[in-house]
Amino acid sequence: MSNRFKPKFHVKKGDTVVVITGDDKDVKKPRKVLEIYPDKERVLIEGVNIVTRHTKPSARDTKGGIVKKEAPIHISNVMLWDAKKGEATKAKRTREDGKLVRVSKKSGEVIK
Repeated sequence: MSNRFKPKFHVKKGDTVVVITGDDKDVKKPRKVLEIYPDKERVLIEGVNIVTRHTKPSARDTKGGIVKKEAPIHISNVMLWDAKKGEATKAKRTREDGKLVRVSKKSGEVIK
């Protein structure tokens, strides 16, 4: 992806989202965004897409074994969670006091 134009996504780190497709689909369970990878268009979400990794014992990790951790999923598979309505929503960008803010399309509230 080019560095000239930085992509703008509908979710940010720390947002509450729901997974709308895939193995971990649950449109009624809000989850927190841990990390965003804009160059790969992927997002890391708490408790979603758990993968197992088999690690060998090393100097840093003397025990080794099986480690479970979250893996990123594509950003199109998540939607913002509207706490006021209690469901998933899309976001639109509007100007307030000269700043661009995200506004929930369902409830009309500013997303912080």
